[in-house]
Amino acid sequence: MRMRTRSGPVRNENTHQAILEATAMLFAREGYDRLTIEGIAHEAHVGKQTIYRWWSSKGDLVAECLVAGMLLPDRLTLPDTGEIREDLRQWLTEIFRIIAEPETEGMLRSLISGAAENPQIGSRIRESLIGTDSVTGRLEAGIGQGQNLYEGAPFDEIAEALIGAVVLRALSRTPPSEEDAIRLIDAVIGPELPIPQSQR
Repeated sequence: MRMRTRSGPVRNENTHQAILEATAMLFAREGYDRLTIEGIAHEAHVGKQTIYRWWSSKGDLVAECLVAGMLLPDRLTLPDTGEIREDLRQWLTEIFRIIAEPETEGMLRSLISGAAENPQIGSRIRESLIGTDSVTGRLEAGIGQGQNLYEGAPFDEIAEALIGAVVLRALSRTPPSEEDAIRLIDAVIGPELPIPQSQR
């Protein structure tokens, strides 16, 4: 009986990791616009054809680095204490602090530039790093804790509004503050609802 051979490129894990590490290092140093496949290949000590065998563009490479957690810090995860307003305050304050750091601000701005060219990068920023899914889930769990948090509310759109504010801050280079985070929370999810007398 004839054995069936595997078709398509076989990925060597050491080479794969070397390419991702080279991409992350050059991205942090050069930014997205100046990142090239030639530079990545040189840094990883591989041929360009090896990279193109597995990735179709530098945008795909950057997106995979995002998924692997090799670019932005993992401190962007939304906490879960059961109090959605406090969780959002901590989350936004930490994000604003992170993007105020020159190195992170430049990297995030470069990622946003890359997202304009490659939609997959934007998707990975939103889903894997800032975490639209986790934000949406936390908002749904906070029903009743804000005027706009009600059964059937547009939670995805509320999450997008919060994330959009983060992106706008990164682009505008406006120094944020904890007060800005609180005002944003009030604007997006509505003011805190009073506790009913029966629950006091």
